[in-house]
Amino acid sequence: MNAPLYNTEILRLAATIPHHERLADPMGSAEKRSPVCGSRVTVDVNVDDAGRVSEVGLLVRACALGQASSSLLASGVIGRTPEELAAARDALTAWLAGEGPLPDWPRFELFTPALPHSARHASIRLAFEAAAEAAEAARARRAA
Repeated sequence: MNAPLYNTEILRLAATIPHHERLADPMGSAEKRSPVCGSRVTVDVNVDDAGRVSEVGLLVRACALGQASSSLLASGVIGRTPEELAAARDALTAWLAGEGPLPDWPRFELFTPALPHSARHASIRLAFEAAAEAAEAARARRAA
């Protein structure tokens, strides 16, 4: 028997997104939208002198899977570099496509039931795509 797509832990994560408020003056910001379901995630970041994410703010208007993925991103993004976020984004994309191992990000095994549901993959990727783009923009702004 297959595990349910929307299990209790996914719903719990969706209801408890950390940093669920946009930053007042972010150094970098990116919005990503799923054309399939209309889910939308905006990620704002500030970076420190070393280029690591020091603050994050999110605006999440997504399905439960997009919200849960945003929750996992927000829980572990502080202290990450743009390269680490790009690597997490790429690993997530590959894993969802069946082309790589489980991403090295805490608790991503919770999304295993979503693997056969390719129409849901875009929503799961949104927060990681936006965070990688926002962190790169923030680093570029700090360097300028």
